[in-house]
Amino acid sequence: MSDHFDHAEAHASPVGDLMGAADKPSHFWRLDDGRQTLVLGACGARLPEVVYWGPPLPGDADLSVLHAAHAIDVTGGMLDANPDLSILPEATRSFPGQPGLILRDGDGTPLLPKFCFKAARQSDDALELVYEDTESLLTYTATFTTNRHTRVITAKAVLDAAHPVHLHWFAAPVLPASQQSDEMIDFAGRWCGEFQLNKTPWSAGMRYRENRTGRTGHEHFPGLILPERGATNTQGQAFGFHYGWSGGHKMIAEELPDGRRQIQFGHAARMEHAASKRFETAPLYITYSVDGLNGCAVAFQRHLRDEIVTWTETGRPRPVHYNCWEAVYFDHKLPVLREIAERAAGLGAERFVLDDGWFGQRDDDTTSLSDWEVDPRKYPEGLGPLIDHVHKLGMTFGIWFEPEMINEDSDLHRAHPDWALGSEDQTLGRQQKALNMSLPEVRAFIYDRMAAILTQYPIDYIKWDHNRVLPMPDAAQTRGSYALIDRLRAAFPQVEIESCASGGGRIDFGILSRTQRVWLSDSNDALERLKMQHNAALFLPMAVTGSHVGPRRCHTSGRTLDIAFRAWVAAQRHMGFEMDPRELTEEEATVLREVTSWWKHNRVWTETADILRLDSPDPAVIAEQQLSQDQTRFVAFIGKAGTSAQITPRPVRLTRLEADANYEVTLVNRHSAPTLSRGAPALKDGPLVLSGAYLMAHGLTLPWSFPETMWVLEGKRL
Repeated sequence: MSDHFDHAEAHASPVGDLMGAADKPSHFWRLDDGRQTLVLGACGARLPEVVYWGPPLPGDADLSVLHAAHAIDVTGGMLDANPDLSILPEATRSFPGQPGLILRDGDGTPLLPKFCFKAARQSDDALELVYEDTESLLTYTATFTTNRHTRVITAKAVLDAAHPVHLHWFAAPVLPASQQSDEMIDFAGRWCGEFQLNKTPWSAGMRYRENRTGRTGHEHFPGLILPERGATNTQGQAFGFHYGWSGGHKMIAEELPDGRRQIQFGHAARMEHAASKRFETAPLYITYSVDGLNGCAVAFQRHLRDEIVTWTETGRPRPVHYNCWEAVYFDHKLPVLREIAERAAGLGAERFVLDDGWFGQRDDDTTSLSDWEVDPRKYPEGLGPLIDHVHKLGMTFGIWFEPEMINEDSDLHRAHPDWALGSEDQTLGRQQKALNMSLPEVRAFIYDRMAAILTQYPIDYIKWDHNRVLPMPDAAQTRGSYALIDRLRAAFPQVEIESCASGGGRIDFGILSRTQRVWLSDSNDALERLKMQHNAALFLPMAVTGSHVGPRRCHTSGRTLDIAFRAWVAAQRHMGFEMDPRELTEEEATVLREVTSWWKHNRVWTETADILRLDSPDPAVIAEQQLSQDQTRFVAFIGKAGTSAQITPRPVRLTRLEADANYEVTLVNRHSAPTLSRGAPALKDGPLVLSGAYLMAHGLTLPWSFPETMWVLEGKRL
C-alpha cells in the first residue's frame, strides 16, 4: 500500500487536499477490480458508509452525486435525519440497529465511542481508513483490498486503545444488503451432515446467528449468500460473504425500521476474556456476482486456492489418498496394514495415512491423547517398517494427530491437569478435554512431541483432528492453535496438513491459510456427500476438498451403495479411499481402478477448474460442471439422488460455454446404462458435437438411470 494520504474524493489515484481536511463537507473513495465497484462516502468527519456495491461504474462517475442519490427520505415517525449505516454503526449517533462495536473501559464503564476522520491511504488495490475518538483515546482502522484475479474484496478492522479495554462485540467492516433480495442463504449442519443450506426470507428485524462452540463448527459455517430476486445458480445478481476465522463467529443480518439492511460479521461475542489495547477482526471476504451463485462460488474457490492456501509443493498434482481409519480403527497390526497398503496401491493410491491408534496406549478413545509417542506394543520397531513398506509401494506416508486435545487417562493430564481448558467437572466430549492452547508452555510441549515424530520419520502429511467443542468460547484458544500450526509449518514446510474436526467442524479460510486440505465430513456415504459437496462448492475448490470412496455398507449411515456411484462422487473432489480394500470383489476393484485412472488423467486441469452448480429442472438430480481455466474442456457430474417424478430425464443445461463454439461431448460411463434404459439416446452410441448455444439453452438429454447413480459427461471445445 502506498503512503499517499487523502482527505477527499479518491479513485485509483486520490485527489484533494493532502493536509488536515477533516472539516471538509464530505469524503469519497472507490475500489474497482474489473467486475465490481465499491464506493464509500462520508459526511464531514463521520465514519463512511458503503453507498454503492455492484457492477463496475464508469471511471468518471461523480461520487458526490452517488452519495447524494443514495440518501433516503425522512417522513413521520423518523428522526429529523437518518443516522448513517456506516462501516462501524455507532450507538452514540442514534443508529437504530445493532451497533458494530460494544466495549467497556478497564473499570467496567460502558464506552460509546464517536469516531472522527483522521487519515486515509489508498493505492491501486487497497484502501486504509483511520478514524479516532480523542475522548476515549480509541483508533479505528478499516482496510479494503481488491483482487483482480479472484474478484474478492477483503475487509478487516482493527481497534487500538491507549489503555486496556474490554471487548464485547467488534464487527468487521459492515456492508449494506441489497433491497432487491428476497431471501438470504446461510449454512447449518451437524456431524455427518455438513453444509446444509438455510433459506430465510428478509423481514423487519434481525437474523442473528452465533457459534459459541469455540471452533468453526458443523452447525454454523461462517458464510452468507444474498441472491437478488430471480437469481439462480447460473444467472442473476448475488452477493457473497465469508468470515475467515476458526473460533466461532457471529452474523447479524438486519432490516432496520426504515427498510435499510446491514450485514455484520465478527468473532462470537464475549470471546475476548482479557482486557487489551488492541483487537482485530478476522478478514471478511466479499464478492459480487452478475451470473448467479456461481459467480460468488468461483470467486471464493479461486481466492482460497490461489491466494490463501500455501501449497507445500507447487506443481505437484494432488495425490490419490488412502486413509486406514474405517479399515482397522484402533486395531493396528503391522501385517494387516502392510496388506492393506499393497491393495490400496494396487487400486491407484499414492498416499497412505495412518489414522488414530498408533501412540500411547490408544486402544480406544478413552486414553492417551497428548502422549504423542509410538506405542511399542503395536510397533515394537517404531513406525519405520510400515513407512518403508509404504514407500516401496510408491506411496508417501501421512499420520493422524489431535494436538489440541487431552484424555484424563494420559501421562500429560496426570502431570499437568491444570493444562486442560475449563473446569475439572466439565462434560467431556469423545472422552476428552481440550488443552489450553493460550498457554505458551502447552504449545511448546505439543510442538516438541510432534516435531520429534516428524524429525524421526519421513512423514509428508498430517491429518490434524479436533474432535470436541470447547467448554467455552475463547479467542485466545484459536490464536494459540494458529500459533502452533504456524510454528510447525515453519519448521516442516514440506508437510501438508489436513484440517479435520470430526469431519467438517473446522472449515474456513482462517484455518486454510495454514492447511492444504479439509475433511468435508466423517460421512463416506456417497449420497450424503453428493449434496454436501454441491453446497460446499459455493466456497471450496476441488483441490482442498477431500472425498473418499467408503465401504460398501457405510459405517455412519448403514446405507449400501454401488461402487461406481461411490467412486464417481469421490472423483468430483480430491479423491481418496477409506475402507478395507480387502472387501472388494474383483469387479468392484476393476471399477474403482478405472475411475481412479480417469481422475488421475484429468487432475492436471480439474485441480484448477471452476466448479459450477447447475440448475436442475428435476429436484432428484444434483448436477455440477467443472470448467477448465482456459474454458476449452469441461466435465459434468449428473448425480441422481432420488426417484424422479417424471418417467424420462429432463435436459440438463450447461453454463459458461461459448455460444458460437462447438463441443465434442462424450458420456464417459455410457456402458453402465441399466437394462431398463431400453431406448437409443445418441449419447449412448458415442460422442456428439453440439454448439455451446444448444448446450446452454436446451441442454443434454441423458439416458434413464436408477437413483443413486451418476452420469459423467466430458466436453472438449473444437
